[in-house]
Amino acid sequence: MSPVLCLTLNPSVDLFTHTPRVVPTDKLRCGPPQRGPGGGGLNVARVLQRLGLPVRAVFPAGGPAGRWLVDHLAGTGIQPACVPIAGETRENFTVMAQDSGEEYRFVLPGPTLSDAELQACLAAATDALPAGGWVIASGSLPPGAPSDTYARLASLARDRGARLVLDTAGTPLAQALATGVAIVKPNRRELSELLGEPLDTEQRCLDAARRLVDNGQADTVALSMGADGAMLVTSTGAWVAPALPITVASSVGAGDSFTAGLVAGLAQGLAPEAAFAQAVAAGSAALLRPGTGLALAADIALLEPQVQARRLA
Repeated sequence: MSPVLCLTLNPSVDLFTHTPRVVPTDKLRCGPPQRGPGGGGLNVARVLQRLGLPVRAVFPAGGPAGRWLVDHLAGTGIQPACVPIAGETRENFTVMAQDSGEEYRFVLPGPTLSDAELQACLAAATDALPAGGWVIASGSLPPGAPSDTYARLASLARDRGARLVLDTAGTPLAQALATGVAIVKPNRRELSELLGEPLDTEQRCLDAARRLVDNGQADTVALSMGADGAMLVTSTGAWVAPALPITVASSVGAGDSFTAGLVAGLAQGLAPEAAFAQAVAAGSAALLRPGTGLALAADIALLEPQVQARRLA
């Protein structure tokens, strides 16, 4: 199997800690921090690697945080393809208030890439595009990047015969869908904003997803719906699964874990409904782990038999 290519144009180093309570003005004494790679594509890459797939990660990196990111990934079994940049890789910060169990997530914008740096990232991704294989682009674009960046990637993937999985939002999502992708993985809010209509019922979610498939914008729509579970829609069928009853330790990376579970299943030859069940289990497994832990293969295997997917008419 050729490596799955994961592109992360706005990576981060994610810090997670906890404090007894969050209040203004006072110094908030925090527990020991956990540090991990962040940014959608890198999160997906980490879970894919845990599920036994070969993974190649393309990302820009600069400054001390960027050096930590490269060194850390090199020891995980992921094949890093780092593009050096002049700016400094961002750090994001998540704090859990122990009195309420609520998470406070502080997300920085990331460095602005020069035109040459952005082109180098796309060139590195193009060089690694697996013919007939999978390429996953997940996360936000760096500040100042052209909104058609993912659309350009979609064209490159199509020309190489690669299957693009896209998880982003806003104008970059709309422009990429106009080009066409293999799989799009929005959440309900992102799809609602894209289409400019409420998606407050299962039928409306199904109709919206089918519209993207019927219009040739995506071969498959994998829609995450939070507490209402998830939905998978293809040209040959549609399935919905309720959320599993999970005590949430952290929601960081749940959507990326879902994406990894889905792609891992499809890449390994599972039928869409079976890959969907693995995706729901992976997203749920991420909720079990505090901080930047993401989904573990053992937890995914434990939860997958509990997924109750039903086919939609």
